[in-house]
Amino acid sequence: MFLPIKDDIPTASFPLVTIGLILANGLIFFHQITLDFAASQRFIFQWGAIPYQITHGEVLHALPSIPLPLTLFSSMFLHGGFLHLIGNMLYLWIFGNNIEDTLGHFRFFLFYLMSGLFAGVAQIFSDPNSTMPMIGASGAVAGVLGAYLLFFPGARVLTLVFFFIFLKVIRIPALIVLGFWFFIQLLNASAGGEGSVAWFAHIGGFLAGLIFVKVFQPRPARGKRR
Repeated sequence: MFLPIKDDIPTASFPLVTIGLILANGLIFFHQITLDFAASQRFIFQWGAIPYQITHGEVLHALPSIPLPLTLFSSMFLHGGFLHLIGNMLYLWIFGNNIEDTLGHFRFFLFYLMSGLFAGVAQIFSDPNSTMPMIGASGAVAGVLGAYLLFFPGARVLTLVFFFIFLKVIRIPALIVLGFWFFIQLLNASAGGEGSVAWFAHIGGFLAGLIFVKVFQPRPARGKRR
């Protein structure tokens, strides 16, 4: 198992959007844990994306606070637990700043939301009748990972490697770290996608990142003719 810690690609700009997204996710999660169990469940069902409700236009649980399609965006900022939050924000922090540096702040924010949107749509297609809310930033973060793999495959990522009872910190090319991550998503999805993890959202977000990041990449400025 791999757990990335940091990469070796410096940035030229302050990662304003990356930090803002981390803070937003953290603050919303803090709000979640201040609620009692019933209120917390209602909050998740109101703001999470529920495939059945989106595909059928029928509210099954708590009345959403926003139109049903928009829950595909609000769900990106909810998390089911502390480890869920920390895992997503760790990957966003390590890989997001370089993609923000490449795309620019505003383009990166749009790219992040677009990746999360396609991740949610992919999960809905895999199980359109699910009545459980989809929550988490992992689909949008997966888009960031896809973009990073495209732009920086040779970057060295300081990684904690777990092998049975042995732990070792080594530098591994991003191609291997992120390629292995994607392989695990495919493996779990092909095994049936059981459990509480939205494997198809991860796959959809990653592919969206690979495909759409070039659309958001600024074009190089052309020199003036003389």
